[in-house]
Amino acid sequence: MPKALIIDDEPPARAVLRALLGAHPTVAVVGEAGTVGAAQALLAGTDYDLVFLDIQLRGGSGFDLAPRVRPGAAVVFVTAHDEHALRAFEVNALDYLLKPVKPERLAATLARLGGQRTVEAGTGPARGLKINDTVHVRTDDGARFLPLATVVLLHSCENYCELHLVGGEVLLVRHTLKAWEDSLPAPPFARAHRQAIINLSHLRRVEDDGADAPLLHLAGLRAPLRASRREWPNLRTRLPRQTGEAVHFGA
Repeated sequence: MPKALIIDDEPPARAVLRALLGAHPTVAVVGEAGTVGAAQALLAGTDYDLVFLDIQLRGGSGFDLAPRVRPGAAVVFVTAHDEHALRAFEVNALDYLLKPVKPERLAATLARLGGQRTVEAGTGPARGLKINDTVHVRTDDGARFLPLATVVLLHSCENYCELHLVGGEVLLVRHTLKAWEDSLPAPPFARAHRQAIINLSHLRRVEDDGADAPLLHLAGLRAPLRASRREWPNLRTRLPRQTGEAVHFGA
């Protein structure tokens, strides 16, 4: 049974959502908060799976609280203002509900809950990530939720790792490349050379320029990446069919 938290600074709004959730006996409301401070304390716990989070709170924003949601829990923003919808999905919210929340809309949100996983990336033993998972990554600037499918390239930087995203953004994450490799799904992720893992879903072209191994053109990267001679034979067998047929390299 999923355990839910309700965070909203308006008691009537919390009461309405609680009543609507009462029609879903498979969900248990285990906590509520009406202030940013109380919400931070509530989110610091681990015994919850789902957070209904108001965006406009007295003393802060729901977006400020989202990174405090524990890895593995889903976030549903609930607000009276639809102009925040794009940003809500940028932080990988499960859903975005407008007040007054309609029962059928809430039911659709709960139906989606079983299809999302949010996991702490790169720590502990292999977790068997799936390409449609959301990972919770920590950078020097804080923490964020990240759809794994948007990662184009992972590049080793000693004890850190650069994540190159499909939109061109680069994140420096405090996990090693080896920690990532132990949990990434293969395919579509594969070693390109000793310091790099690529997402073959974002491979656009393989270029044979006469070197020992080809150049890999990936979406979101300004310059192509050179595969290593050591990794290329294995990588070549994993190429998407249309990409592999676009180049003839070696014998």
